[in-house]
Amino acid sequence: MTRIYLAHGVVLNDAELEWRTARSGGPGGQHVNTTSSKVELRWNIAESAALTPDQRRRLLERLSSQLTTEGILRIQGSRHRSQHRNRQDVLQRLRTRVAAALAIPTPRRRSRPSRGARQRRLHDKRTRADIKRNRRPPRPE
Repeated sequence: MTRIYLAHGVVLNDAELEWRTARSGGPGGQHVNTTSSKVELRWNIAESAALTPDQRRRLLERLSSQLTTEGILRIQGSRHRSQHRNRQDVLQRLRTRVAAALAIPTPRRRSRPSRGARQRRLHDKRTRADIKRNRRPPRPE
């Protein structure tokens, strides 16, 4: 049984993944018409034993637009002419999606304007106010 290392400590058994192959469409001549080089990977996130409950919740939440109603992630690959390279490509795309979904975003740190920035802002405000004041007609005395 092969182990597949994903991101954030998730290790899948190959038995959890369902691989399907099909004939790839598009140009490529006679070779494409006779070989099943297109690869489809299906992984049931909802029932995966490799995930903690928190990881499962985060994946189901963040990948919801890419999942079927049963919680199955489906990735297809037919970029390359060989089935082997398409399998590698699909696995890499799985790793990338899982890593992005499991990443915990760092909270934004609020910053303050520097002293020079505050001084420039006030100086520019005074300059604009002077320009506008000089446009007014003079007051009668």
